[in-house]
Amino acid sequence: MEPSSLPDPRYLDVPEGQEIDGSLFGDEATCFACGPHHPNGFHMHFARIGDEVVTHFTPTPQTQGAPSMMHGGLITTVADEIGAWTVVFLRSSFGFTATLECRFKAPVRVGVPIEGRGRITRDLTRLIDVAVDLRQEGKLCWTGKLRFILLDEKGMETMIGGPIPQEWKRFIRVPID
Repeated sequence: MEPSSLPDPRYLDVPEGQEIDGSLFGDEATCFACGPHHPNGFHMHFARIGDEVVTHFTPTPQTQGAPSMMHGGLITTVADEIGAWTVVFLRSSFGFTATLECRFKAPVRVGVPIEGRGRITRDLTRLIDVAVDLRQEGKLCWTGKLRFILLDEKGMETMIGGPIPQEWKRFIRVPID
């Protein structure tokens, strides 16, 4: 295989466009946003398209805040999850949200599909900055900048308060040359 045709080692080994969810982290994945078996969760799916990570999500009446609008905290949950999966897909690492700065540009309506996109804007050894946009019917509704910290195994165990699940071990921070 010629060097130019080798896959980028930073990317998660999933074909471009193929959707995946939190089951990547084990059958017992409990994440509210992406866990496939969470009883009240969003059950989100993600795919890599070029250098972006994309999701589609339709807010249900259970996510409503003000009448006809998705609750702002839950909008931010969707965006945070896109940011996290951007790190997973584009750097094959698990990151924890360190900071989040956002702007609500327009109401996010219940029952109207959201398209979310994340892209890396800064990539350091232990920190990755991600830009996320949410759109409904092509209109920008939410935009934000998130910073994720990549931890080694001991740091991850400290963060979650115990041993990390076996399925997480492949996503422990590994410096990129």
